Amino acid sequence: MPGDIGPGEALAPAWREYWMRGRSSAGFVIGLAVTALLVAVALVSLVWTPYQVDVMDIPVKLQAPSAAHWLGTDQFGRDVLSRLMAGAVNSIAVSLVAVGIGAGLGVPLGALAAARRGIIEEVVMRFNDFTFAFPALLSAVMITAILGPGAVNSIIAIGIFNIPVFARLTRGASLSLWQRDFVLAARVAGKGRTRITAEHILPNIASLLIVQMTIQFALAILAEAGLSYLGLGTQPPAPSWGKMLNEAQTLMYLAPQLAIFPGLAIMGTVLGLNLLGDGLRDLLDPRLRRLR
Repeated sequence: MPGDIGPGEALAPAWREYWMRGRSSAGFVIGLAVTALLVAVALVSLVWTPYQVDVMDIPVKLQAPSAAHWLGTDQFGRDVLSRLMAGAVNSIAVSLVAVGIGAGLGVPLGALAAARRGIIEEVVMRFNDFTFAFPALLSAVMITAILGPGAVNSIIAIGIFNIPVFARLTRGASLSLWQRDFVLAARVAGKGRTRITAEHILPNIASLLIVQMTIQFALAILAEAGLSYLGLGTQPPAPSWGKMLNEAQTLMYLAPQLAIFPGLAIMGTVLGLNLLGDGLRDLLDPRLRRLR
């Protein structure tokens, strides 16, 4: 009918309101811009880079930034800008999969612990405590000793470390909702705990989980760079920001730009994602916005 409003039209004002509120936060705008730039650079590098990433050109090694090589060349004559662009793909891929593993396993575990309580909750939380005893770096060393170094092992190590983070967050947020009137009404209506979790609990904590994913994504990029720096992450010849820092440490006096540019890429990315996470938290949680 002419007077009916479709779902898309109903959601449009809400998204417009979020955008208007988000534009008033400098941190959110900066974080969104940095994240968009990172994704854009990674996508562009899939089809184009100024030079081939792995091609060595020894006669032009260790050149300073110039018109031919905007960020200079490394000790093998490889273009630094091209390697930074390709390294963004590895950082995003490793971090996305690792955070996906953490959220994909941690959220169901946390929701299960909150819904069932008792022995199930105790087992889940003790598993979380055990996992927290092995940080990502220590897990990577252990996994590398068994399987060998590589990006896949970094993903496994960072993903395992993220599981208890999402499990604890989901459990804590869910426990407060299980006492709310709308959940009690759903139980009176005959809905089971699994259905209540899927239809009422998870949708109400989705914004909290989205914010946490953004923050963990930044931490995963930092962890991937650290593991690659130690030689446990992405292996040559694939470019990695952490590996670029490792290779530059012996050339600090000859070519300091080899350490400066990857360091700035890591710092800017992590800072931008943290700003985006803080902005999303203020945007999606009206209570925090009122307090500020």
